Formats: sequence, C-alpha cells, structure tokens
Amino acid sequence: MRTVCVYCGSSSRAAEQYFAAARDAARVIAERGLTLVYGGARVGLMGAMADEALRLGGRVVGVIPRALVEKEVAHTGLTQQHVVESMHDRKALMSELADAFIALPGGFGTLDELFETLTWAQLKFHSKPVGLLNTAGYFDGLLAFCRRAVEDAFIHPAHVDMIHVATGPAALLDAMDGHVPPETGKWWTRPGGP
Repeated sequence: MRTVCVYCGSSSRAAEQYFAAARDAARVIAERGLTLVYGGARVGLMGAMADEALRLGGRVVGVIPRALVEKEVAHTGLTQQHVVESMHDRKALMSELADAFIALPGGFGTLDELFETLTWAQLKFHSKPVGLLNTAGYFDGLLAFCRRAVEDAFIHPAHVDMIHVATGPAALLDAMDGHVPPETGKWWTRPGGP
C-alpha cells in the first residue's frame, strides 16, 4: 500500500469529533509515508484532513470536478490537484490512483463513492482493500443494513466481510494491509434456491 484514497464529508457543520478523526487519519497516513488521495476540496472533513497531512509533510493528491473548482471549494495548496470534467471521472481517477480506500463519516457523496468502490470489488474490477473508519458508531446503521441484505440474499456474506472496520486509523490500515479479496463472485445461489 502506497496510496490511500479517503472518502469523507465536505460539510463544515459536522461535530468536532469527526474533524478530529479526519485529522487523526491524515496523521497516520502521513506518518506511514503513504500518499493521501481525496476529493480535492478545502472544506469540511476533506479540507481538515488535507491540511493536517500537508502540515506533517505528507503527499496529498486531490481529484475535483471543474464545476466544484468554479464554486471555489478546491484546495489550492495540495501536492497535486487533478481537475476532471465530472463526478464519474473523479471516482474513476481516484480509483486508478489508489491502492486502498477508506470511508470516514460523510453524506450522500461519501456513500456514493464507498458503494461504487465496493461494487467494483464485488465484480472483481479491482482487488484493493476497502475500510470504514467507524467514528462514534457512525457506520453502525450502514453495517446493520449490510447484514440485513445478507439475510435477504442480496449480498453474499463474503462481500460484506471484505469491508474492514475499525474505530482508529492505525488499526484500520493494519487490517487492510493484510487484505485477501474474496473468491466468491457476485452471482451466487442460496442453498436449495434458484
């Protein structure tokens, strides 16, 4: 693992505990000599994380759609900033640049990025590890939903198990470093079912 893509919220109204978790994740990434890849914004958890990694001498690469640059939310002090044409281009380039993915608390955009990355892993488009930094139980409901989807046979248990979960960034990166992709494909049948 040399580059870690982090998905997280752009809201500046989130509670301080989430900002602290973003800065802590940035610190661990920078201390390990990993490159941080993220959505390129200067606001919210995204900006706090980038600022902390840069303050510690870390390498930070942003990927931001041109429409968001024009709204003046782009970070201007990054190691490298890629400006792309669409959100689709953003996700594709972040995926290409990253060796691993971590989701911190965030909203629809964070969940969109997380689920697309998980779907690509499920379809074997990549075999990179995916993790959740579960600050203050933020993702507990999401994990409960995933268990329900397994119970109702919409998701194979092995695909939920490929999501690494921890409350601290060091433990999460350690778990992800030993990632073994599931052998199970997306399409499977239940015992005794179609």
